[in-house]
Amino acid sequence: MFRILVVEDDRVIADKIKIHLERWGYQIECAADFANVLAHFNRFLPELVLMDIGLPFYNGYYWCGEIRKISQVPIIFISSASDNMNVVMAINMGGDDFIVKPFDLEILSAKVQAILRRAYSIKGKSSLLEHNGVILSLGDMTLLYEEQKLELTKNEFRIIQILFENAGNVVSRENIMKRLWDNECFVDENTLTVNINRLRKRLEDVGLKSLILTRKGVGYQLEE
Repeated sequence: MFRILVVEDDRVIADKIKIHLERWGYQIECAADFANVLAHFNRFLPELVLMDIGLPFYNGYYWCGEIRKISQVPIIFISSASDNMNVVMAINMGGDDFIVKPFDLEILSAKVQAILRRAYSIKGKSSLLEHNGVILSLGDMTLLYEEQKLELTKNEFRIIQILFENAGNVVSRENIMKRLWDNECFVDENTLTVNINRLRKRLEDVGLKSLILTRKGVGYQLEE
């Protein structure tokens, strides 16, 4: 079930979108706090955003820019301003499509299906991975936790990515080493230990002391 975040100032329109798309089997949430749209995004982790341009506090272009700093999730702009300048601005800011108000709900659902099909049938997965409130962004190799953003090195990212992809399971040291180095036969096992310890120290600094657990004699896994 795809999750869709609706960021629409007109409550009547937002409710109509929610009811209509839920009939198609989507999980819908409507933003209510327009001063903290990014916080809602980080909590809900949508696979698509429907973004109005005219919003209180900050406009839709601003929030699109903020989302693009952490994710490549598809964004469809919705606006009554259909002039070329707004359409071009929406695309340049990172939008994937533009729908002019008033719009037919069937047209909306068709565009939503097309965008999701393009984004996820090809990619195969979302650009965000989540575990117990910790968000790993595959696009820019960052970790998000309680409004804190941790930029990861290549090795740190590869270690935590394989653990996120296998959440709930133990990943052997051998498999992690294969992800980090093409031929682990020529790598001292202590090198992996050093990398894990360095990553744990960085995670501890943002309140994630126990995110990576050691399974003695086997490997590592994420805390449950």
